[in-house]
Amino acid sequence: MTDIRPEFMDSPYFVDQPGNWHLKPEAPEKLKKEFESYMQDMEGENVPGAINGVHIDYPYEK
Repeated sequence: MTDIRPEFMDSPYFVDQPGNWHLKPEAPEKLKKEFESYMQDMEGENVPGAINGVHIDYPYEK
C-alpha cells in the first residue's frame, strides 16, 4: 500500500461513503483509471487474515 494520498480522493467526482467508495458517472477517464488501479491494489489488503496486506498466520492454520 502506498502512503501517498491518490489525486482522485481530492476530486469533486469522488464519493467516499464508508464501505462504498465510487466515482460519479461523469468523472474523467483518467480519474476512472487511477481509481480502478488503486482499488485493485487494495484488494489484497482486505482478505481475511491480513492486516495492511500482510498475511497473519493463526495458530490453528499451522
